[in-house]
Amino acid sequence: MKSISIIMPIYNTEEFLVHSIQSVLQQTYQNFELLLLNDNSEDNSKEIIENYMKNDHRIKAHHFTDRHGVGAVRNFGINMATGDYIYFLDSDDYLAPSTLQILIENIHNFDLISGRLMRANVSLEHAAISNDQDNQDIKIYTNRKYRLIRNNSVLNRLFTKRFLADNNIRFSEDVENYSDLSFLVHAFSIVQEVPYTKESIYFKRRRNDPISNPSLLQTGMPGRINDFTHVYMHLKDNYSSDEKVNLFLDRQLFNFYRRQIVAYFRNNQNVDEVFSVLSDAMVRLNSNLVQKSPSRTKKEIKAIQTGNLIHYKKVNLKHQRLRNLKTALKGRRRLYIQLYRSLFMKMPLKKKTVVFESFLGKSYSDSPKYIYEYMIENKMDYNYVWIFNEKKNIPGNASQVKRFSLKYFYYLARAKYWVSNSRLPITLNKREGNVYLQTWHGTPLKQLVFDMVDVYSADPKYKSNFYRQSRRWDYLSSPNAYSSAIFRSAFKYDKEMLEFGYPRNDILYTKNNPDNINELKVSMRIPTDKKVVLYAPTWRDDEFYSAGKYKFTLQLELDKLQAELGDDYIVLLRMHYFIANQLDISEYSGFVYDFSSYDDIAELYLVSDVLITDYSSVFFDFANLKRPILFYTYDLENYRDKLRGFYLDIETEVPGPLLRNTEEVIHAISDIQNVQKDYATRYDAFYERFCKWDDGKASENTVKAVFK
Repeated sequence: MKSISIIMPIYNTEEFLVHSIQSVLQQTYQNFELLLLNDNSEDNSKEIIENYMKNDHRIKAHHFTDRHGVGAVRNFGINMATGDYIYFLDSDDYLAPSTLQILIENIHNFDLISGRLMRANVSLEHAAISNDQDNQDIKIYTNRKYRLIRNNSVLNRLFTKRFLADNNIRFSEDVENYSDLSFLVHAFSIVQEVPYTKESIYFKRRRNDPISNPSLLQTGMPGRINDFTHVYMHLKDNYSSDEKVNLFLDRQLFNFYRRQIVAYFRNNQNVDEVFSVLSDAMVRLNSNLVQKSPSRTKKEIKAIQTGNLIHYKKVNLKHQRLRNLKTALKGRRRLYIQLYRSLFMKMPLKKKTVVFESFLGKSYSDSPKYIYEYMIENKMDYNYVWIFNEKKNIPGNASQVKRFSLKYFYYLARAKYWVSNSRLPITLNKREGNVYLQTWHGTPLKQLVFDMVDVYSADPKYKSNFYRQSRRWDYLSSPNAYSSAIFRSAFKYDKEMLEFGYPRNDILYTKNNPDNINELKVSMRIPTDKKVVLYAPTWRDDEFYSAGKYKFTLQLELDKLQAELGDDYIVLLRMHYFIANQLDISEYSGFVYDFSSYDDIAELYLVSDVLITDYSSVFFDFANLKRPILFYTYDLENYRDKLRGFYLDIETEVPGPLLRNTEEVIHAISDIQNVQKDYATRYDAFYERFCKWDDGKASENTVKAVFK
C-alpha cells in the first residue's frame, strides 16, 4: 500500500493544532506519516506536538530553534519525507475524513492530483461532512490546467515524491507570502494533464483574529505586495520563453492590482511605500492585457510603468473619487456615508454637542440615559442629541434624530462627544478632537471578542471589525475590578477606564423603595398585588437570521408555570435586544407580560422579586438588589463548551441554583425562601466582588471625568 507523507508547518497555532492533527488521525486512509514541523513557535504548540508523538509512531517532529518561514519549513519536510506521496496541510486547517483516500485512489499514473478547498469560519464537526466516494467526478485539465492554481495555494494537492525529487521542485524561501507560487508554477509547467476531484475536501479556516495571530494573508499589504512582485519577477526570468506561464503570471499580477492593491490605495499615502517595486513588476506586464482593460486602469498602469509617482497619485485620486461616487449612488445610506466623510467631517466641530445612543437606537435606557439625565438635572450647558429608531418621550430638550438618517451622519460628524453603550458603525470615521465615551452594557460572564477562539456569529469579521471600532473609544466604563481586567484583555483596550460602577445601576440605589416600586408597577400596568418573576435570557451565537438578528426558542414551559404559580406570581419576559423574533404569549394573558421592548431593564429589576436568567449579564446588575436569582441553564454544556465559554465557574460561583427543566424552576420559586438561605453565603461573596463599586453616584462621577 502506497504511503503518504503529510507535511505540516506550525507557527503559533495552538488553538487550532489539536483539531488539525485529529482530522489527519481520523482519515479513512491510514497509511501515512505526519511530519509536524514547529517553526520556533512561542505558544504551547511544542507541548501539543510532543504529547501526540508519545501515542502514535506515525507522527514525527522537528523543532526549529529560530524562525525559518513556511517555504523553508516545507522544503525541509520534503527532504525529511519517506512516503511515496507528499501532501501539505496548514496547522490551522483540517480535512474531511475521506480527503486523502479519494486523492490517492484517483491519482493513478499522474504526477499530481488536485482537490477542493472550502472556506470555513469555525471547526465544523467531521460527522457533518460528507464525502461521496461512490460518485466521484474526476476532471482532467490540460490546456486550462493553470486555472487550478488561481488561488496560489499548494493545499489539497497530492504529489508523487518522485516527481518533486526528479524535478527539484521547491518553495521560495526568501518571501513570507506567496512561497507556493514558485512551487506550483514549476510543477504545472512540467505536467501535461492535472486531474481534479471536488469530492476531496480540504477546509481552509478563515482566521477570525487577524489582530492577535494573523495568517500570512492577513498581514500588511506592503509586505504582500513586495513578496508577490519579487516572486513574479523571479518567475518571469525563469520562464521567459514559456508563453502560458507568462500569461498566467501577468493575469495574477493584473488581478492582484485591480482587486486588492487599488483598494489599498484608497489612501493615497499608501502608494509611496510600494510604488517602486510595483513599477519594476508592472513594466513586464503583457501589453495586450493592459490594452483590453478600462481606460482609467490603462492610465494608472502606464503611470506605474513609467515610474511617475506624482502623475499616478493624481490619476489614482480621480479613480478613488469615482469609486466613492459610484458607491454613493448605490443607495441612500452609502450616499450619506460619503457626505459624512467628504463634507460633514470637514465642518467645524461643535464643542458643546453630545450625541447619545443606547442599544443601536432601540431604546432610551442604560448608562447613556442616566448620564444624560444627570447632565440635564444639573443644568449643564450642552446641546443634546439622541439617536433613536423611533421617536421617544424623553425629558429635557434634546433633539431626536432617526438612526441612519442624514441628520444622524451630520451630528455624529460634528459633535465633540459621543456616548454609546454599543459599537457605532465601522463606516463612521472618528475625527480629531472627538471624545467617545463607551459605557458598555454588562459585566461579562461569557467570553468576549479576543478571548473567544471560534466565532459562531453571523459576522466572520467580528474580531477585526470590533478591534477597529474599539480603537475609537477614549473612555470605557467598568462596573468592577473583574470587568476591568477582562475589558483590557478581551477588547485590547489601553486607554482610560472609568471605574465607578455602571451609571445604569444608580436607580437600583436611589429608587429601591416601596413607593417608587409601586409607582413603576402602575405605570407598567401590571398587578400590584402579585409577586413578579423576571425571565431575561440571552441570545445564542449559532441561532440567527442574519448579522445582529438572532432568533430564540423559548424553552421555559409557561403553561406549567401558570398552573403552579399563577395565583401568586406573574412573569415578565425580557428578550435580549439582538433577538428579532416575536414570542406569541396570547394564551397566557394576565400571567405573562412581554416587556422585551420596554426601554429600561433597570426599572424591570426594581419591580421584580425573582430573576430567572441563563448566561446573560443581567444577574450581575440584579445582584445589587440582593434579591433571589435562578439560572435556567438547559443548554449549559453546548453554550459553555462550544459557543462561548465562561470567565466564571458557573457551577460554583453564581449566586443561585442551576436549573435544567421547567419543573426545577417551579420547585425553586415555590421554595424561594430556602433557596435564598442555601445561597446566602455565596451571594454575599458575589455582591462583594461584583457590586461594591455601585453606590448610586456612577453617573455623577462619569460626567465629572469626561465633561471636565
